[in-house]
Amino acid sequence: MTTSTSLGYLIALPLAGAVILLLTGRRADKWGHLLATALSASSFGVGIYQLTQMLAREPEERAFSQKLFSWISVGTFNVDAGLLLDQLSICFVLLITGVGTLIHIYSISYMSHDRDRRRFFAYLNLFIAAMLLLVLGDSYLNLYVGWEGVGLASYLLIGFWNQKPAYATASKKAFVMNRIGDMGLSFAIMIAFATLGTVSFSGVKEASETASTAALTGIGLMLLVAAAGKSAQFPLQAWLGDAMAGPTPVSALIHAATMVTAGVYLITRSNFIFDAAPTAQLLVVIVGAVTLIFGALVGTAKDDIKKALAASTMSQIGYMILAAGLGPAGYAFAIMHLLTHGFFKAGMFLGAGSVMHGMNDQVNMRRYGALRKFMPITFATFGLGYLAIIGVPPFAGFYSKDAIIETAFNAGGIKGILLGSTALLGAAITAFYMTRVMVLTFTSPERWEEDQHPHESPFLMWLPMAVLAVGSVTTGYLFTRGDGLVHWLEPVFGEHGEHEEFLPAIVVSGMAITAVIIGVSIALIKYQFSDVDAEAPENVTEFTRIARKDLLQDSFNEAVFMRPGQVLTRLLVKGDDSVVDGTVRLVGRTALSTGSELRKTQTGFARSYAALILIGAVVLIAAIWVVTQ
Repeated sequence: MTTSTSLGYLIALPLAGAVILLLTGRRADKWGHLLATALSASSFGVGIYQLTQMLAREPEERAFSQKLFSWISVGTFNVDAGLLLDQLSICFVLLITGVGTLIHIYSISYMSHDRDRRRFFAYLNLFIAAMLLLVLGDSYLNLYVGWEGVGLASYLLIGFWNQKPAYATASKKAFVMNRIGDMGLSFAIMIAFATLGTVSFSGVKEASETASTAALTGIGLMLLVAAAGKSAQFPLQAWLGDAMAGPTPVSALIHAATMVTAGVYLITRSNFIFDAAPTAQLLVVIVGAVTLIFGALVGTAKDDIKKALAASTMSQIGYMILAAGLGPAGYAFAIMHLLTHGFFKAGMFLGAGSVMHGMNDQVNMRRYGALRKFMPITFATFGLGYLAIIGVPPFAGFYSKDAIIETAFNAGGIKGILLGSTALLGAAITAFYMTRVMVLTFTSPERWEEDQHPHESPFLMWLPMAVLAVGSVTTGYLFTRGDGLVHWLEPVFGEHGEHEEFLPAIVVSGMAITAVIIGVSIALIKYQFSDVDAEAPENVTEFTRIARKDLLQDSFNEAVFMRPGQVLTRLLVKGDDSVVDGTVRLVGRTALSTGSELRKTQTGFARSYAALILIGAVVLIAAIWVVTQ
């Protein structure tokens, strides 16, 4: 492994932007957004430079490291604040800074009328810096600092318009549910230190070769909890829909391209742990499979365009988690889908923001319709992302999602059939609800109100959408050409594992395309070729009613966790009042009563005091005589 002295610039540049904008205050209102965008772009430039440096070396020598300073040194426990850039982390670096810079550019126009735009850009820079630290840290402890940093930045950005109580509540909900996942990561670090004696990636990887399966399973399970919280996976997924309360660029940056993929990074980075802990690896697969269906079903019932895309994000990350749980055969495909998803989903979120911009911030798709005539660029760029996510060849999602479906089937036996069928079902449902979004928004008859005047977004908004649309078209082919991404990641994941082929690739692709056609057809019949009400109908099936409520995830959390938690809290408060405070009060009352009784001995009469002195003297003399005999 070679060393580099420039890795720190990747993080330092956006971090400096956040510090400058927050400390300078209103004086930076006129130029703060430009500085933040320039520093994010500069970090992307450093990432490109690092990539060229890596490409100039042999595959086994491409990893760079940099020690910043000695952080913790206690006995034999030593942790440096260090950075690691290898084939896996460079993928994230370029995604974070590249897509992040496009979102900065988009936000210049989108947030132009917000008086706190400077603060918004400071938070964007802070998020970029924290996310880069997360993927560049060379140990779980360094990763944890970035992990908490993106949680803070997410809280600040989701609740940016916190003058609205609902938005403030949404940010708190995201913060609390992510803290549950964060506890999982902290426990994983503790178990690693206690059982393996190290928390660095290289140290844990080396120690895992001789560690007990129980210890590695414990670490793996806690890492899965952490990933579920940050990536909105079952059962910690309830926060993601509410997080759409933040400005739309936040949804594109955090909830499509970067933060919610941190859980996928954590699992794939920890591949050596899960490969040695089959139970934990199996649970990863189960969580991914459940979530990809869960999110897809929720997406079928959402009329809010951003919440429909949020449910889609939850589902697509489920595909990534499922692939990561399939071990060496799936790690690279999880990252491939993560990267392609970063392009098409970020583009669609920005497209949703463009629609809102032209529709007076209306988010209800039932109040849209026929926008393709008034917003042709938004329609085209969003449409390319739509074709990518449902898996139409030759768009990006076709390559990455089909690879996951094929790998799932190749897992073999009943497991492979179940996982492959689940992935195919998810593809069909995805095609249905994403076609529903396209039809309700762009191609069905207009249903907007008279005071709305839809119009195309300005250049600085549609330019990033166009760039992301190009990525939605091309990245799948580029990553699979000659198994390029798979070979690129082999130094990190080891040799790509191959299962015995359950079904020929062409058959799997045919099945996936058939599933897509079925989903699209049902959506067209229901929404394009039928009348759509401007108001959500009340006479719906019980499933639709439940899906509108996110499959009762909040009700479940309230019944299982919140209500019992409230009861436990009341009991603890009562116990504190009765036992702890009661003991303190008892001591006080005892002291007061004892003092009151002793006070009675103070009569004020000299003869009483003389008598007491005489009695005391006699008792003392008698005691001395008894002792000396």
